[in-house]
Amino acid sequence: MTILEDIKAELPANAQIVETVYEGPDIILYTKNESFFKDSGEFIRGVVAKVKKRVEVRAAETLLMTQEKTKELIKEIMPAEAGIRDIYFEPEFAKVVIHAEKPGLAIGKAGELLRKIKASTFWTPDIKRAPAIDSELIAAVRKMLHKEAGYRKKFLNSLGEKIYGEKKEVEWVRVTGLGGFREVGRSAILVSTPQSRVLLDCGVALGGGRQFPHLEVSEFNLQTLDAVVISHAHLDHSALVPYLYEYGYRGPVFCTRPTRDLSILLQMDYIAIAAREGKKAPYSSKGIEEMIKHCVTLELGQVTDITPDFRITLENSGHLLGASCVHMNIGDGTYNLLYSADMKFERTKLFDPAFTDYARVEGLIIESTYGDERLPSHNEGERKLLDIVRRVTSNGGRVIIPTFAVGRAQDVIAMLVDSDLQVPIYLDGMLWDATAIHTAYPEFMSRSMQIDILRKKKNPFIDPRLKGIGSGAERREVLHSAHPCVVLATSGMLQGGPAMEYLKEFAANPANCLLFVGYQAEGTLGRRIQKGWRYIPIEGDDHGLELKLQVDTVEGLSGHSDVNQLINWVKSLRAKPRKIICNHGENSVIASFVRLLHNELKVETAAPKNLETIRLK
Repeated sequence: MTILEDIKAELPANAQIVETVYEGPDIILYTKNESFFKDSGEFIRGVVAKVKKRVEVRAAETLLMTQEKTKELIKEIMPAEAGIRDIYFEPEFAKVVIHAEKPGLAIGKAGELLRKIKASTFWTPDIKRAPAIDSELIAAVRKMLHKEAGYRKKFLNSLGEKIYGEKKEVEWVRVTGLGGFREVGRSAILVSTPQSRVLLDCGVALGGGRQFPHLEVSEFNLQTLDAVVISHAHLDHSALVPYLYEYGYRGPVFCTRPTRDLSILLQMDYIAIAAREGKKAPYSSKGIEEMIKHCVTLELGQVTDITPDFRITLENSGHLLGASCVHMNIGDGTYNLLYSADMKFERTKLFDPAFTDYARVEGLIIESTYGDERLPSHNEGERKLLDIVRRVTSNGGRVIIPTFAVGRAQDVIAMLVDSDLQVPIYLDGMLWDATAIHTAYPEFMSRSMQIDILRKKKNPFIDPRLKGIGSGAERREVLHSAHPCVVLATSGMLQGGPAMEYLKEFAANPANCLLFVGYQAEGTLGRRIQKGWRYIPIEGDDHGLELKLQVDTVEGLSGHSDVNQLINWVKSLRAKPRKIICNHGENSVIASFVRLLHNELKVETAAPKNLETIRLK
């Protein structure tokens, strides 16, 4: 008996269900009975308790109020303070999507306004937060999902049929490193069972050498790939996901909503940079569009079936907005595998420490970026950052902070605006767009930051000191101004980008400061300057650039845990792993970290190379 047949057997006689469909891992019942639609709550709770899946009742098309009347009614019901920005309909799902500046007010106390809309119009309301800073990207993604609703309904139904199809016994579980093992970059991990192939991340290496994971090996086949899970948006974890779609993959990609949006932002920039450098990008915007169409977004803590024998839960990793550790329950508890991805086990300005309350973890794949280093605390890093910025600006200088657009930049912004600094803070490159996306998802930030934003109306990303640079003219105005200021600009390792324009202009003045807040990879200009270079080559300039400005580095602000935090995180896990696999670290670092883990925790540890396969069960 299938799960749909189980549910149908529980239906009351008056249910009048006209369609029972899968919506990915969810099960949707469409009814033409008004009473059942309005009063099916108790029935749903009973069914969910029995089948342990998400089940929802929606109205059949014949019950739906006209779209025009529904819009009018929503505007009457919703308070003006909710800030309704947009209302549109997805008849394929019997949903009305409402974008509101203040979703809490749109939902009403205990959901009363949503229930009123639902009972009056028979449309199922879906409230989405409108970003506090207008984001063209978020608008474009939501518009595309709306446009592709018909396709997505078919895709999600076929995905559900696959998820709830026949299950095979999980006789073995294997992990193959396709990238990111004994190195940092191009993370890609294939987890296999007799029935399923799941890819964890698919990124690129941004330095020299081979950039792509080993997708050419026989173990990896797009035709047999069942699902992709993206842990977070950074390009070394997400850049190549559109490549899979460009070459024929049409399965699901699972991630959080912020990870989807930030990944798209970075992937579009990845294509644009390749074009500017006269290189051929590995995919086009078409690949990104296909990824969006096939994306299934999850909330943190939401347990979700992704194949017949894989059930995943994404939990906060503390690394950046929407970033998650991936817990995999394989074969109804046959084996539980936890993938830390990039994680931070320390409270930061924006995020709570990485989640630890996992009921079962037999195997653990853990990042090792700083597996042999002890870093200053985040608080120490914040104090040093503010001390330097205060000193330089009070002496009339300007501070240039090269940074990645996503993650570190927003952490630094939150520190600066929470201080007593009274100088303008300019955001150049993609920083403004990335920051706009942050304003749409405060629920993915720390509990204290949520309280500040949602209750105290204290949003660090809309502070009046922040100024977005949106044109060449605006940039020139900042470049040629002598007033003290702070500039955050990409690229984070000074490999091109607007940060170089500011460095050229600021370099001659000893009162100014170049301040590094993030990792500078070996071979990059940023690393060379950190090592003491004071003359740097400039394309088209025979003399190069002399750096007379101050150069400083703030450590402790990394989105990665140092060795102590990594060890403490593993010790803090409610379930103790029996086997630990280390990845995402340079060869010498991982060799040291593996020994330390084994000595400290007395468990089996491994540090496989790329292309090696480990059998977990």
